[in-house]
Amino acid sequence: MSIPTSTYRLQLSPEQPFAAARDLVGYLDALGVGTLYCSPILQAAPGSSHGYDVVDPTHANDELGGEAGRRDLVATLRAAGLGVLVDLVPNHMGVAVPAANPSWWSLLREGADSPYAAWYDADLSRPLLIPVLGAPEDVEALTLSDDRSELRYYEHRYPVAPGTGDEGTAQEVHDRQHYRLVHWRRGNAELTYRRFFDVSDLAAVRVDDPEIFDATHAEVLRWRAAGQLDGLRIDHPDGLTAPGAYLRRLRAALDAGEHADRAWLLVEKILGPDEALPLSWPVDGTTGYEALREVQGLFVDPRGEALVDAVAAQHTGVREGLSTVEHAARRLVTDEILVAEMRRIADLVPGGGDDEKVRDAVAELLSSFPVYRSYLPEGRAALDRAVDTAATARPELADIVRTIHAAMVAEPDGHLARRVEQTSGMVTAKGVEDTTFYRWNRFVALNEVGGAPDRFGVSPAEFHAKAAARDAATPATMTTLSTHDTKRSEDVRARLAVLSELTAEWGAFLRTASARHPLPSGRLPSPSLELLAWQSILGAWPITSERLAGYLAKASKEAKLVTAHVDAVPEVDEAIAAWPGQVLGDADAVAEIEAFVAQIDAHGRANALGQKLLQLAGPGVPDVYQGTECYDYSLVDPDNRRPVDFTLRRRLLERLDGGWVPAFDGDDDDRAATKLAVVSAALRLRRFRPELFTGYVPTPASGPAADHAVAFARGGPAGRERLVAVATRLPVGLRAAGGWGDTSLPLPGGADDWTDVITGRPVESGAPLLCAVLDRYPVALLVRPA
Repeated sequence: MSIPTSTYRLQLSPEQPFAAARDLVGYLDALGVGTLYCSPILQAAPGSSHGYDVVDPTHANDELGGEAGRRDLVATLRAAGLGVLVDLVPNHMGVAVPAANPSWWSLLREGADSPYAAWYDADLSRPLLIPVLGAPEDVEALTLSDDRSELRYYEHRYPVAPGTGDEGTAQEVHDRQHYRLVHWRRGNAELTYRRFFDVSDLAAVRVDDPEIFDATHAEVLRWRAAGQLDGLRIDHPDGLTAPGAYLRRLRAALDAGEHADRAWLLVEKILGPDEALPLSWPVDGTTGYEALREVQGLFVDPRGEALVDAVAAQHTGVREGLSTVEHAARRLVTDEILVAEMRRIADLVPGGGDDEKVRDAVAELLSSFPVYRSYLPEGRAALDRAVDTAATARPELADIVRTIHAAMVAEPDGHLARRVEQTSGMVTAKGVEDTTFYRWNRFVALNEVGGAPDRFGVSPAEFHAKAAARDAATPATMTTLSTHDTKRSEDVRARLAVLSELTAEWGAFLRTASARHPLPSGRLPSPSLELLAWQSILGAWPITSERLAGYLAKASKEAKLVTAHVDAVPEVDEAIAAWPGQVLGDADAVAEIEAFVAQIDAHGRANALGQKLLQLAGPGVPDVYQGTECYDYSLVDPDNRRPVDFTLRRRLLERLDGGWVPAFDGDDDDRAATKLAVVSAALRLRRFRPELFTGYVPTPASGPAADHAVAFARGGPAGRERLVAVATRLPVGLRAAGGWGDTSLPLPGGADDWTDVITGRPVESGAPLLCAVLDRYPVALLVRPA
């Protein structure tokens, strides 16, 4: 298999189609990128800005440029020597616009007689419920098209089954269909098809069926057979009935026929800190969230935890453990959002009994998993732990929980086991990532996908151990620091990490700022949103009131404490929307924000360069999310999908190639270019000297400030490595200690022919002083000649 040297994630959309990507190939080539990593490119719903709502898997998205545009992009990439990685969405399809989805339209029109009847994970023994009506009585608003072949509900169109529309009112015709249009609130409790989390517009597809697999994957496999695809990133494998079986079938299909290389296959699997991928999965790795936690955690000072806790507790008036908040959030998901799923599982439990008690037991079990899900027979320990946790917490439910456990273990491929496993991932994702991480806001730099907010930082020893294990076991896995799904960009988190070193200053700022502009009181059960808001302002500064308002609107609804997407509270939403304008319209408040950001910004940029270098030079295949080759202070989507200024990046890269060495604390161009210099140096080295990126050994510094340096060596036998990456950690503490002093970095073998490829400067000895190596930038990438 040809492992890519690196990837560059590009968010394709009607505003950034294949043609725009093609225009960027020259820049990506110059940057040193090895493979273009595309967001989903199969036909998506009309106007889709992300592509995860595929409506037709049989051809490339026409709104991106269609098949011709895709082929032209691939040809341009091939001419530049770049690979192609595509994001594939097997779990679900978009059904918001039925007429755009041929398979869903057919299912609605023909019901169980449709050739697509088996495609969707739906109960066709009764009419499909489509939760679209704004009010129950809106069924009276239905109309028929002039030819009576379609039902209309405002802009929505639905097919009329043959022979059912000739007579009667629209309402009478509606009652004869294979579906029922119902009030949108009925979706959570009564939905008759499986969906993606709580999104009723995304219906689950049964790709575990070989025929459906073949039909939905034929086009992508055609690209592979034609040499136009090097690998796939599989979206949300935890939603599949049997992920392992699916991945084995996909691996065989990708590598069938004559290919020079084995396909690169990655899964968007969120692993717990101590969890590994199932050994039976024939994949090359994950999309890299575990590396994100490890790399970023290195720049969080564990000594700051107690005071960060105190600041948060003083501000919120409560001191809650993460596990308590997580459990409450998971139960909210089971009891209010995934009610239909709880009922479906409860109906499968042997012995039945009190329906409400069985559903309660199912919900408690699903809320107790230590990881997203098990994959029986693999992952049995996670299931066992969930059972013990649920039975201990709720002894009155223990018998039912253990009955479920026994049935799952006895029949690991049975319907009960598969439904529990599928749904536990949904409960965890919605309860933890999408709820808890907006509620438990003591230190939001750690509230990240794949993160562990209760683990305050990562020690150098843990970091090195995890990196060495990655090099030994999964060298072809992806690593990342920012994605389209991260809660905030890598550079926002890097800046916020500084607060762990300036805890007293952070507490003083928070007290002053919140007293000046408290969020609307009386409707918030806790000021946790305010805690999140001030950290977000500092991390993403400079930020407009429009961006901040959009972010807080989403954050408050995800938290589901005082308002929510489903149960919006207009007066609360209005007050939250007004708050950013009030804060940023106050000159004194802005001055205080700017003064505090000035205090932490340089340290944040040092952290950002450090974590980026360690990711790019470390084990695995590093991904660069669009635009993050320069500093990018974005928050959660859609903020992180704003247009990227590629004109600026091209201009800065050309200046770097002309010999310019930007100043770390220079003007805006200098600062943007310092990160670009680190990224381009590392990517180019990976592409043109790949032999340097094998092996892994920690390279400890020596001297009074040794704890502030983290370094590793790669690219050669022990003691003769030819690459060393070194980064500064905990820069506030380093400055307080007086700098590097006589701290040195003994290099492998004592060789003295090293060069820092970021600055182009030679290193003077085999054990250089760090004050000399890191005098220009807080990082260095040292290389010996080939």
